[in-house]
Amino acid sequence: MNETAKALLGKIESRDAVVGVIGLGYVGLPLAHALHQGGLRVVGFDVDPAKPRAIQEGRAYLKHLGGDMVRTLGASGRFSATTNFAELAHVDVAVICVPTPIGAHQEPDLSYVIASGEAVGAAVHKGMLIVLESTTYPGTTRRELLDTINRTGATEKGLRVNDDFFLAFSPEREDPGRKDHSTQTIPKLVGGLNNVSTKLAAALYRAGIASVVEVSSAEVAEAAKLLENIFRAVNIAMVNEMKVVLEGMGVDVWEVVEAASTKPFGFMPFYPGPGLGGHCIPIDPFYLAWKAKEVGATTRFIELAGEINTAMPAYVVERLAGALNGQGKPINGSRILVLGLAYKPDVDDTRESPSFELIARLRDAGACVEYADPHVPVAPQVRKHDLGMESVDVTQDTVSRFDALVIATNHSDFDYALVAKHAKLVVDTRGALRPWASDMGERLVRA
Repeated sequence: MNETAKALLGKIESRDAVVGVIGLGYVGLPLAHALHQGGLRVVGFDVDPAKPRAIQEGRAYLKHLGGDMVRTLGASGRFSATTNFAELAHVDVAVICVPTPIGAHQEPDLSYVIASGEAVGAAVHKGMLIVLESTTYPGTTRRELLDTINRTGATEKGLRVNDDFFLAFSPEREDPGRKDHSTQTIPKLVGGLNNVSTKLAAALYRAGIASVVEVSSAEVAEAAKLLENIFRAVNIAMVNEMKVVLEGMGVDVWEVVEAASTKPFGFMPFYPGPGLGGHCIPIDPFYLAWKAKEVGATTRFIELAGEINTAMPAYVVERLAGALNGQGKPINGSRILVLGLAYKPDVDDTRESPSFELIARLRDAGACVEYADPHVPVAPQVRKHDLGMESVDVTQDTVSRFDALVIATNHSDFDYALVAKHAKLVVDTRGALRPWASDMGERLVRA
């Protein structure tokens, strides 16, 4: 470790280092809070002026995180937030927490990472640590991000990675709405471009996170994140495929999963649904599938899982159409209420939610569609859809006037007893109405 690295390590360990967090969303905001709670001075950066303004005013803009987090940050003398990326010149550490979506053809979109790298490159200085947290394919940190930093400032300034500035990857592991773990308690993987970068990044995270796990390289850390999410995507696809098979046999897949879960070893439960949602599982597998082509490899499990999971909204519509036909009604012209726009229960996170695709398909089939979600009063514009809808309340009168309800997200706020009693037909993709199945009879359809 050279003198430049030793000086930075000393600033981190003495809590004199200033940390810039780029992106104040689902990943960056809780990370900024964790590092702030660890005693570090933190500056938040975001292109959206509404986020710094909300923090300054103590207003929560991510409901699942609650109001205490933004109030703590907004009232602290050790935290500030800005849209002025030139201020990166005054930080010792820059942590990049920006989205990595996919394009129209399932190709990686690193535009946010590259833009952040350009801002960092313009501000890079001797003794600076840069850490990427955005999920991506192995090699991004060492190649695309480093090339961007060199191109936009480091080379011109005569700064060399591993000698004058340091670069590492540490994957985010956020799960919005989870109560049993937080940013501070979820173990943090860290892999640098060399051992010194790894040690510096690990020291940074140990300031605010209970457990930090060092790995041998940035590529290992990048690949580990993909493996975590591909593992989930493949297993969810398997249970979604099994759902279709078992439904044809008249077997309840939810009871099957519960039964298999009684085995104390060798089994982990995964649950079916109307498709995949969230910021990781629907997207991350395609990063590896795309990158694999560069080395002449095929990713059959990943691609097959993607096919199965993305087919689920169409399967739900098919089940709904069949159930309506059984009641002598066409789907064209029927009034359908979709319960849940968020991708998971009890949060307001709609990223990649299959409910959007489900609603679009129902509209294309001629249905008159509305949605209900107490956490999402107005449907936001998302990557593929702009629904232009507002939520309705779930009351007896509301439920009674629809030809069918589709439970897409099993929020605990929904009155399922009311739904079971008054709905003409329910297509349940989450097993939410299983306790009322015997009373509902043919009015309840699993999908």
